[in-house]
Amino acid sequence: MADLLRAPERVELDISATLSHQEWVRVRTLILLRWAAIFGQLAALVAAHTFFNIELNLPLCLITVGAAVVANIAAINLYPESRRLSQVEVTTTLLFDTAQLALLLTLTGGLNNPFALLILVPVTIAATALKLRPTLLLGGATILMITLVALVAEPLSTHDGELITVPMQIEFGTWVAIVIGVIFLGAYAHRIAQEIHSMSDALFATQLALSREQKLTDLGGVVAAAAHELGTPLATIKLVSSELADELSDDPELFDDAVLIRDQADRCRDILRSMGRAGKDDVHLRTAPLLAVLREAAEPHMERGKNIYFDCVPGEGGSERQPTIYRYPELVHALRNLVQNAVDFAQTTVWVDAQWTDRSIIVRVSDDGRGYAPSVINRIGDPFISSRGSNKMERPEYEGMGLGLFIAKTLLERTGAKLRFSNGTEPYQKNAPVPRRSGAMVELRWHIGRLLAPEAGPLGENVPIQS
Repeated sequence: MADLLRAPERVELDISATLSHQEWVRVRTLILLRWAAIFGQLAALVAAHTFFNIELNLPLCLITVGAAVVANIAAINLYPESRRLSQVEVTTTLLFDTAQLALLLTLTGGLNNPFALLILVPVTIAATALKLRPTLLLGGATILMITLVALVAEPLSTHDGELITVPMQIEFGTWVAIVIGVIFLGAYAHRIAQEIHSMSDALFATQLALSREQKLTDLGGVVAAAAHELGTPLATIKLVSSELADELSDDPELFDDAVLIRDQADRCRDILRSMGRAGKDDVHLRTAPLLAVLREAAEPHMERGKNIYFDCVPGEGGSERQPTIYRYPELVHALRNLVQNAVDFAQTTVWVDAQWTDRSIIVRVSDDGRGYAPSVINRIGDPFISSRGSNKMERPEYEGMGLGLFIAKTLLERTGAKLRFSNGTEPYQKNAPVPRRSGAMVELRWHIGRLLAPEAGPLGENVPIQS
């Protein structure tokens, strides 16, 4: 049971082994994009030849466009539309599209062709969908191809033989712009895609944590239901066994068996009674005083060799009576993650302070460690960002992925909390004689209406468990 209770905290260790972004692109997506490119190329060729009086090598141009048509038809016949391509398959497909477009540009004026910028499309798709190495491969191939296009392209001319050219400086500038576009758009798109993938992984981890919390809640309901449903048959077994014991008092062996059955029925009753108390969906257990909730969240880390101090005081305008709040599972889980993070990096002491006013509830978790690294303090709460980079030398065994704080932040925001991450105002001193609030501090602030439970009154009946 203890392993089940600790399972949500291990989610950031399990998630990296379960998620992969190897196969993101469907065949159908690339086929549709290629059809759009084919129709666009044909429309441009017809318009240039018919309306703008431009002389083109139409047979070779149509053969080049036809190669794309053949590739699309082959893809449709070879793969189901729902098939997701591997990294190698996507790279090969985009290399083909880049080469096909580069050949078509060579036949239609090269960099004098205003559609030359479209060669950026495949490398942008690669940067979004592929890993770094195939993206670099496609980017390098694109730069090489556009350079060859600039050197060997056939010049554009009208039907009358008049050449259509632009100044050499403009043509060179177009080449430079395309090369810069390949580098900049590729790097930008790849970075954005990586952040999206990281956010997707982190959200999955958050959902996994919530799912495990819900399973624990459901487990409690199942236990209570079992205790309730088995109570009656066990009582019947005890009654019958007691009657048999009375009737078999003259037969020692059968008498002992009847007594054993009765004793075991009592034992089952006691076990189910304790399980029922643990799993009962009691209305009273849905709320608790603020300090009790904080202690519950910190309880798994109380015996880890660090001192954890709690302080709950009313703020300006707050009543002297400690508020009773809802014990949301996500609230307890998120606070537990924050306390775990503080205990992991504290030297000796962690402080959990709470304050309430007539309008808000404020909780601060701080420690006497080194604090957040200046380079990441503005990114705390993002997924896969290590929150204590400055402590890596002191804590080489720590291999967190930054998901803990992201999960905590996401869960707390669901309860209406506003978070602020900062470092303590006291200077850090290793092995200080008196603990100082020098380390990381997380401040949580709720509008009091989001957490405050109704004043204690009649609790009403426990909600029956639906089978």
